[in-house]
Amino acid sequence: MISHAQIPVVDQVSEEILRIYFSSRDNQGRSHPTYIEVEAVNPKNILYINDKPIIALGKLGTFDDNGIMPSWIVNHKHKKYLYYTAWNLGGTVSYRLAIGLAISEDRGKIFKKFTEGPIYDRNIEEPYWVAAPCIIKDGNIWKMWYISCTKWKIINDWPEPFYNVKYTESSDGIHWNKKGIVCIDYDDFTEAIARPYVFLEKGIYKMIYSYRNATNYRIDPKKSYRLGYAESANGIFWKRMDDKIGIEKSKNGWDSKMIEYGFMYNYNGKKYLFYNGNGFGKEGVGYAILKNEIK
Repeated sequence: MISHAQIPVVDQVSEEILRIYFSSRDNQGRSHPTYIEVEAVNPKNILYINDKPIIALGKLGTFDDNGIMPSWIVNHKHKKYLYYTAWNLGGTVSYRLAIGLAISEDRGKIFKKFTEGPIYDRNIEEPYWVAAPCIIKDGNIWKMWYISCTKWKIINDWPEPFYNVKYTESSDGIHWNKKGIVCIDYDDFTEAIARPYVFLEKGIYKMIYSYRNATNYRIDPKKSYRLGYAESANGIFWKRMDDKIGIEKSKNGWDSKMIEYGFMYNYNGKKYLFYNGNGFGKEGVGYAILKNEIK
């Protein structure tokens, strides 16, 4: 755990304790998944820090041999399905991503990979990469929102990825329809949409996501990640309502240059939004509490 606490995934493990899964980087810059446990009513109170990876990087040459980032937890048949983003080093471009699955039978402390290969990867419809799944089990249908790279472009002498949010379905959470439907797409500013978080509330699908421009987004706060919000009647066709997200970058401090990778959690009638700030998680995880519901 040399740097970063990236992509928070929150799971309530007891009446009073939340477990926050995230990825930290080693001395080679590779992401490893681990977790902390915090007091649910006061997440600033850290109760336990797990300092070992809960999933090992893949064997040399496999899809997750250079990094694993937790993305989503599904509690299913007394097991925890942890879906994650897997990293491979690229050649002509910086990296390639895919989606993996690990399963825990001990309430989320030890995970075993479902397979040495990805459960969802680039394919005939999506030739670049896929990542960052959000999954809701609705009866016998597993619904997944994820990000899909549509192209790379050389900007300032460096290859930059462009990616949007897509939707697909499965009957078992493992085998997925390989024809994703675009949910949140590009506009004049938005050239990358990351980490969808979807929840169903009063019959309406709601999504929190991160979006940015593709130019100078690492150093220019005007181009960097910020959080967005959208709604949908069916989870497929969405209306962006970014002005209703209710949170902006701070004027100074750990989240003054960017905010991204939001994950919302309800506890005792309050909604907590866990998220990353500057440096894509280099400055850690923070949270905000919703004061007023969207009207």
